[in-house]
Amino acid sequence: MSMTETKPTTPVAGTYQPKGMLIGGKWVGSASGARIAVENPAKRTTVAEVPRAAAADVDAAVAAADKAFPAWKAVVPRERGKLLLKIAEAIQARSEELARTIALETGNALRTQARGEANMTADIFRYFGGLASELKGETVPLGEHVLSYTRREPLGVVGAIIPWNAPVMLAALKIAPALCAGNVMVMKAAEDAPLGVLMMADICQEFLPPGVLNVLTGYGAECGGPLANHPRIAKLSFTGSTEVGKVIMRAAAERIVPVSLELGGKSPSLVYPDADEDWAVDGIINAMRFTRQSQSCTAGSRLFLHEDIFDSFLAKLEKKTTALKIGDPLDEASDIGTIINNKQFTKVCKYVDEGLKRSDAQLVFGGLPPKTGPLSEGYFTIPTVFADRSNDWRLAREEIFGPVLVAIRWSDEAEAIRMANDSHYGLAAYVWTHDIGRGLRAAHAIESGWVQVNQGGGQTPGMSYGGFKQSGLGREFSLEGMLDSFTQRKSVTVNLAV
Repeated sequence: MSMTETKPTTPVAGTYQPKGMLIGGKWVGSASGARIAVENPAKRTTVAEVPRAAAADVDAAVAAADKAFPAWKAVVPRERGKLLLKIAEAIQARSEELARTIALETGNALRTQARGEANMTADIFRYFGGLASELKGETVPLGEHVLSYTRREPLGVVGAIIPWNAPVMLAALKIAPALCAGNVMVMKAAEDAPLGVLMMADICQEFLPPGVLNVLTGYGAECGGPLANHPRIAKLSFTGSTEVGKVIMRAAAERIVPVSLELGGKSPSLVYPDADEDWAVDGIINAMRFTRQSQSCTAGSRLFLHEDIFDSFLAKLEKKTTALKIGDPLDEASDIGTIINNKQFTKVCKYVDEGLKRSDAQLVFGGLPPKTGPLSEGYFTIPTVFADRSNDWRLAREEIFGPVLVAIRWSDEAEAIRMANDSHYGLAAYVWTHDIGRGLRAAHAIESGWVQVNQGGGQTPGMSYGGFKQSGLGREFSLEGMLDSFTQRKSVTVNLAV
């Protein structure tokens, strides 16, 4: 992504072309007229341009949302749910266009990733559309002379900021529950991947009153900062890095507004000696999100392998992982696509280079990407695994957000769990064993908000998802997440003796 005006824009057939930003039900440019180029990371070519929003655009979007809030809040919750269900079906009807747009701008492979994200987006709207009647309060038995009850009420204007790795799904996870609960929203899309989010907003706008959903495109400091600090924002919802999450939390603290944070991870996979089998290897590949270039906060990037199976398991992992095809994300044959941009590509390569230079680390497979040939034309990286006994070096502690896995030997179960917990992150974890009792004990001992035993898949609507420690605050994907994140409880007490 760059702001260059010199690169020609080359639209790609079957993908969405943006109309501008959505403010108050209208598609508009930025107040300054500045624009941002959207890059196809597989070709390093500009495929579209979007407005470069700043503080004046944030003010306009918040004003539009604020104006729309009273009427939207008054809509019967069941009717709001029906609109979300209509949006879900409209998204499903255009899912292939949405999937191709996601693949184009994110570099995520169409077959293995982007189609799944498009379908999941429709499912998220379906799920929350069906929950509208669950915005319930309770009655409290304080005595026959008193009626005491609680109400779930919306917060108001929600400011939402999303990242680029699964932009449409993550946008839906904020839009659907927030609107279902009666809130209105101003969302800042990631500057590297705004097209799919704008397409989803375009579909939503067919069914929603003007101003209920507003979507801005811009850089973090110029657009995200003013949004996080705007005095009319009643709630902040952020998905992204832990470092930026701290900035968002400080902004919320200044005005005492509630905040939800889904942040980074350095997730452990703990493999017991009875799981030296193909199903577990396939699960590790899935948990590591290799077919998403490991650009996922839930990537199981620390692989704790029992010493009895260390070499044999890694041999199986190498055979299966190196068989995956890296290529153009829009090619049906591709299993793995590209890193999002040059900045992230360079960062990942630096980590790989550091691993190659470390005397204690062994390169199992992978390495630096080729400098010639088709893969050199885009931000393609190669799945890479290092073997080491240490959990204390940078590659085992920092979130790389790229396909770099560190395999660590263990022999003592208590030590393995100690190492798994020796991180300031606590988002996801994976346990692999035939002994379900042992697997559950490990799941309970690991300090993560989401632990999977004998599977490595992604989140599903209805589950409660969120992190421990510096991986975040709050929960998503669930009724619990909607109620806790996007409503506030009011208590009403009536004296019946008057």
